[in-house]
Amino acid sequence: MNSRLCWLLACALAALPAHAQIFKQDTEELLKESDWRENAVKPPEFPQTDRLVEFYVSAATSFRFFIDPKTLMVGDDGVIRYVLVARSASGAQNVSFEGIRCKTGELKQYATGRDDSSWAERRGAEWVPIDPKTVNRQHQALRREYFCPQSVPIRTAAEGIDALRRGGHPNAKYQ
Repeated sequence: MNSRLCWLLACALAALPAHAQIFKQDTEELLKESDWRENAVKPPEFPQTDRLVEFYVSAATSFRFFIDPKTLMVGDDGVIRYVLVARSASGAQNVSFEGIRCKTGELKQYATGRDDSSWAERRGAEWVPIDPKTVNRQHQALRREYFCPQSVPIRTAAEGIDALRRGGHPNAKYQ
């Protein structure tokens, strides 16, 4: 066997433990994800106009977007939950109770607000991917710029409220 072939074989054998460790970590991560269970949740108190915190989404929308800071929750299941208020230039508004999974970049709408300040729960709602759009990008903004900077979830509601009030999380990468 020539020395070059021996050297390549030695390098390949030396790399096996590293590849085995990576495979083990990937397998453990997949198993952990398949065991994930979402917490059961109920809609919070309906949002109060005087405590809403506005956040910037885009110059491409005439809507204004708000989060009720009292409803912002960081679940031990890895879901950031909040009440979102979207208000048009004419004053019409949509209210929804939602959750974002930072790890998967998904959104779930748990309930929508009614005109009488009650909730219409969405039983059986599914997690859907948050699309990187230029229009209607409020969920992408919440995920990337406020609640999941660099796909890492905020640790506390106070951290999220601070990010909303500052106009973005200090760890967010704006692109």
